[in-house]
Amino acid sequence: MHPAGYPTENVQLERSDGYRGAPGGTTVVQYSTVATVAPVAPSDHVVWSICSFIHMNPCCLGLVALIFSIKARDRKVAGDVEGARSYGSTACYLNIAAMVLVFIMILIFIITLSVVLSQVTNPGSYGYRG
Repeated sequence: MHPAGYPTENVQLERSDGYRGAPGGTTVVQYSTVATVAPVAPSDHVVWSICSFIHMNPCCLGLVALIFSIKARDRKVAGDVEGARSYGSTACYLNIAAMVLVFIMILIFIITLSVVLSQVTNPGSYGYRG
């Protein structure tokens, strides 16, 4: 069974001793084809941008990334590969910036919370004389 659109090819098998058709002996088949590589479609990062918009939206970077992702998808549908690649890479950079800012904010929150809790549970260690 061959996929639609691919050519089929009949190959006459030869025995190693030079006779055709009769089974037996070692059969060597050399087959080479030229592979065509389809161009890779540019990524638009829409799902990542939606997650950044809903969950991690510092300074509205998630919204801006979502807008650029939608523009990239529109350019891809219109056939403008370079425009889609440009908008897609901008959306990727904005999503990375949003993630980094969220992780920094979470880290600052954890550090602040741990310092406050350590002072509340052990007030005498910082020179407090109450």
